[in-house]
Amino acid sequence: MSAAHRENTWEISDSENESDDIKATSSSCVILDQNTSINESNTSSPSARAEDSSISADGVKISGRRRRRRREEVLEELETRTAAKERRREEKDKLKEKKQQEQQRRKEAAERLNLLKPENFIKSLTAHIHAVLLQDAGCDVLLRNLDGLQWRNRIENQGLPNSIRWTQQALQQTEDEDKNEVIEEDQVLMVISHNELEDMVMSHKSVNNQSALIGDMYEGSESLLDHLYKYLTRTAGKVVTILVMISHQQRSGSWGEDDFDLHLNHHHLDTEELLVHLQLYWNVAVHFLFGWQEVTDHVVSLTKALSKRPYKALCGDPDLGFCMDGSWSAGVRVDRDGHGLAQVWTRQIQQLNRVSPAMAKAVTSAYPSPSLLLKAYEELPSEEERRRLLADLTVVGGAKERRVGPELAGRVHRLLTSQNPHLLLD
Repeated sequence: MSAAHRENTWEISDSENESDDIKATSSSCVILDQNTSINESNTSSPSARAEDSSISADGVKISGRRRRRRREEVLEELETRTAAKERRREEKDKLKEKKQQEQQRRKEAAERLNLLKPENFIKSLTAHIHAVLLQDAGCDVLLRNLDGLQWRNRIENQGLPNSIRWTQQALQQTEDEDKNEVIEEDQVLMVISHNELEDMVMSHKSVNNQSALIGDMYEGSESLLDHLYKYLTRTAGKVVTILVMISHQQRSGSWGEDDFDLHLNHHHLDTEELLVHLQLYWNVAVHFLFGWQEVTDHVVSLTKALSKRPYKALCGDPDLGFCMDGSWSAGVRVDRDGHGLAQVWTRQIQQLNRVSPAMAKAVTSAYPSPSLLLKAYEELPSEEERRRLLADLTVVGGAKERRVGPELAGRVHRLLTSQNPHLLLD
């Protein structure tokens, strides 16, 4: 047993020794290979080492170019963002400036519109009264009325004798009033007496009839008719109106009405000829007034008409068949849920002439909307029944009971059913 055991032990030892020899041999081979490779590398040519170094240098150059490219891209992107931000800021500033200009334009338009309103525009009008009219003591009535109304007036000694004309200040006012633009109105009044009218008639007759008596002509002096002709020739576009003033003494004299007319038209045919000539050839109208009070009323009325003319021309006042004045013409707020439509319907009926709020309410209470009223019209067979549909509605309010009536019923029917936009409802 011991011999066999020993033999096995030696066998194991021999195998171990053999494996150790193999490992040693393999390790020596590896060391030899490493030494050989090291020697080969040490014995390699200098050109190979230079090639390796050049490759390494190229690698450094490539990475540097990438860094520079990245830096340029970042700078370019930054410049792009800055430019875009600057463009947005400029667009925002332009939009803000445009909005401010629009607000300023609207403000100026509102101010101009406010200046054109009659109560404000009349303050820019100036009545120029010729100094010859002051020779008549009755002219104080005109001056007192103009001063009482606080209207601007001025006495001048130039232009057409015995005339009253108007000028207005331009809308663009400056600090220096002398530099403000003055616009002259086209309306001119010429106030003369009855005796001066007779002189004009004789002057016209003397021109047309050379056989007129020399005593009827004023030699060495220029008549008012000559001044009028020269003025109309020099200033085209003027509208002259002659006011022939009859004194109260002539009006309250002892003549009868027929005698007064005969005295007024002493040379009836000659006077008629002059009036027709002035109207046809010079577009001059002649009015006969009694005293300075009527002349003053005419001047005041014409001044008010001149103050209303710019605003009417701007608004383009149409010829409407209903009244536009009153609190009913103000707007009515209508909500999204329809609240306020009933009030609009009431206001639409109330816009007709001679329609009170109670009458409009009676119509809209019976038919709360125009569509319901139109449907009721369609259900009636004849046109006469449609026109009288609303006539028997009771109007609530007042001392006694009353009804809408056929007149208003017919106007409402025409309002809702007529196809003619220019039809007058009255």
